[in-house]
Amino acid sequence: MRKSNIERNTFETKIKIELNIDGTGKYENNTGVGFLDHMLDLFAKHGRFDLKVCCDGDTQVDDHHSTEDIGIALGKCFYEALGDLKGVKRYGNFLLPMDEALTLVAVDLSGRYFLNFDVNIPTEKVGTFDTELVEEFFIGFTRHLNATLHIKNMTGTNSHHIIESIFKGVARALAEAVSIDEKYKDEIPSTKGVLV
Repeated sequence: MRKSNIERNTFETKIKIELNIDGTGKYENNTGVGFLDHMLDLFAKHGRFDLKVCCDGDTQVDDHHSTEDIGIALGKCFYEALGDLKGVKRYGNFLLPMDEALTLVAVDLSGRYFLNFDVNIPTEKVGTFDTELVEEFFIGFTRHLNATLHIKNMTGTNSHHIIESIFKGVARALAEAVSIDEKYKDEIPSTKGVLV
């Protein structure tokens, strides 16, 4: 089982995450940010990752620090749990429809950080959640996963649907990338022999 537990404490947030990449999609997320809890629940379910996130953050200021720091910590969890990446498929992609929204996601567990976030979210907020924080989450997540991630929203008018299609799409693409290719389970999927 590829598992990781992370604690990340700053003056702004105190975070604990438990992750099992080879899970069944069980989740228990209590971040103090209701909309983010919903997105992480979807992420766990659609990626079939077991995920528990607990965050005590300075939400009296706003949701920025909690959202960004959870992205950082979750990226570190995946990076740690994946180890040397031996046997992984490395690449994953998914085209996810969510009602009128359609989002394309592609991931490469390359060992190199790059995020292309090509998304226009029509409203500044969903409920009390600042929609600009979706990009902040994935900046932290991708940087600490050391992966290349492309997120391209192709159509959509409802901000909730667009963001939901992103989290579900990332989960599905990542689930494909981290899955083990049994034919090559003892190999690193790179001519370099390492993924860095």
